Amino acid sequence: MSDRTHDSRTANRRTFSTDTRAIEGLPVRLVIALVVGVASLSVMMGMIGDIDGLAATELDAQPQPEVTTPGDQSLDVAVVDPDGSRVADATVIVRGGSARIDGVATAKTDAEGVATVDVDPELGPNQADGTLTIDIKPPAEGDYVDERGNTEVLVVEE
Repeated sequence: MSDRTHDSRTANRRTFSTDTRAIEGLPVRLVIALVVGVASLSVMMGMIGDIDGLAATELDAQPQPEVTTPGDQSLDVAVVDPDGSRVADATVIVRGGSARIDGVATAKTDAEGVATVDVDPELGPNQADGTLTIDIKPPAEGDYVDERGNTEVLVVEE
């Protein structure tokens, strides 16, 4: 072989780093399979998202009374789902917000979905009103969550 033949062979070779054809070299079938696969996956994910069994049910607290005064007393807190049905065996947790209580107060809902929580709210000096916050720990059975804020109890000076 002469040097001239060897030079013409190396001149016709391309390296991947200098190839500017991009997707042009992929087989058309591979591109079609990729598009169909992505479309099928999006349809399946949409179907899974529509199944109600996978969704969690948000709980809400309905305290009675919603407005109270400082001093030792009991609050009745009903735990309800979005349909208004009461939920049994949920734990209600009352904490001081801008009104103070000593620690936290807890109670479990009965068969009627109502918990009675004993609290002794206090307001600070020169404070006309304050709030108590309510959290719910859902029962173990069922797909319940408490992610949104619940109704607060307003404490006002007499």
